[in-house]
Amino acid sequence: MTEATPLPAHAASPEPEPARRPAMRGDLTQGPILKTLLLFSIPMLISNVIQTLNGSVNAIWVGRLIGESALAATANANTVMFLLFSAVFGFGMATTVRVGHHFGAGDVAAARGTFGTGLGFCTGIAVLTGVAGWFFAPALLHALSTPEASLAEALAYLRVIFVTMPFGTISIMVSMGMRGTGDSHTPLYAMILTVLLDVALNPLLILGAGPIPSLGIAGSAIATAIANFIGAAAMIVVIYRKDLALRLRGAELGYLIPRSDELRYVVTKGIPMGAQMLLIASAGLVMIGLVNREGLIAAAAYGTSLQLWNYLQMPALAIGSGVSAMVAQNIGAGNHHRVGTITTYGVTSNLVMTGLLALLLVVFDRPLLALFLGGESPAIPLARHIQLICTWSFVLTGATMILVGTMRAYGVVIVPLLVLGASLYGARLGFYALAYPRIGADAVWWAFPAGSIVAMLLSWAAYAWTRREGLSPVRGGA
Repeated sequence: MTEATPLPAHAASPEPEPARRPAMRGDLTQGPILKTLLLFSIPMLISNVIQTLNGSVNAIWVGRLIGESALAATANANTVMFLLFSAVFGFGMATTVRVGHHFGAGDVAAARGTFGTGLGFCTGIAVLTGVAGWFFAPALLHALSTPEASLAEALAYLRVIFVTMPFGTISIMVSMGMRGTGDSHTPLYAMILTVLLDVALNPLLILGAGPIPSLGIAGSAIATAIANFIGAAAMIVVIYRKDLALRLRGAELGYLIPRSDELRYVVTKGIPMGAQMLLIASAGLVMIGLVNREGLIAAAAYGTSLQLWNYLQMPALAIGSGVSAMVAQNIGAGNHHRVGTITTYGVTSNLVMTGLLALLLVVFDRPLLALFLGGESPAIPLARHIQLICTWSFVLTGATMILVGTMRAYGVVIVPLLVLGASLYGARLGFYALAYPRIGADAVWWAFPAGSIVAMLLSWAAYAWTRREGLSPVRGGA
């Protein structure tokens, strides 16, 4: 943890509202806070839902048109890509926050400089990774113990994903940069276009038609790459056609060559943010291992519950990202008095939205679970038991995401990483180890709320410390 640089005393305490400046397009520093937050966050929620559905549809295409071995191949390849894109997401979130600081301060030139640095840096990494990945893909798949039956298909799929990685990276960075300037609608429209193209191109390139050859599993990866390229291109066209804040012209194109001051922020803040995703993923793998020890029925019940929980977490993911961007702009504008209200509205919105979804999941659990397991599956009673124990805890997890979003806007990234480690590994696995001898398999399920409670309490304490200290988003943070 690094020592934070305090802001002037007025930043950490209530202050009179500064004189209003002319509002810019995408300005999140003025107007009614709750309305602004919801109008900004809901498009991101829709994007998350569409993206998740797209992944499910693509898996259906691959499984139905090629077979189980191809589906297993994509699962192994996607495991590798998740690790790589975690770093991109971390750098993208850091870029979003930094762009928000500059945009909130009305310094559009600095926002463009940060955006150019983040985009150029991550695209460069993607190109180098793509080249290296082409050559090292066989070794990676062997390291994952990819089954021989799907090894050739996994290699073909992974190599295409590697060489087309820059397209996905550009799409992610442009979307996140635009959200830093308060625009969540254009990325949503681009996501809709991307998903429609991906769904349509998958069967076409897998099976072939007319002059288009049958490409098999590689066709699925190429379809995704084409869709990402067109979606990113559409966003760039909108940026220039509407002359939005992030457009780079003339000498500004030089911003794509990373500048040391901006790159330092993107890297030092982005690495811990990406590490948070990796920590969550690794803890998830540990829990799957514990569940698998309980047998096939438990694994099926838990796997189905995870499918439902993916959707349950989406409101908090969207609101947390919205809070982070909104707080970042208000910090840049010097409106520190709005930060507490933004965070409170974020937590309250999560409570309502996630709480309502959780209630619906519990009330209608049997028909929802039957969609995945079939009405007569012996795993349904256990899955319903898991839902009763665990589902409510995602309301607490959502609150944690909102608080982390505010801390991220202040440049505080190490503390949330430590909180995640303490809750996911210390509290969750510690509870399991202590409770398993007494309550058996139920210790696995009760470990989820145990970890969520600790995460929320520690996050609240860290958030209160962040607000009390008034950390500098430019020089300080932890």
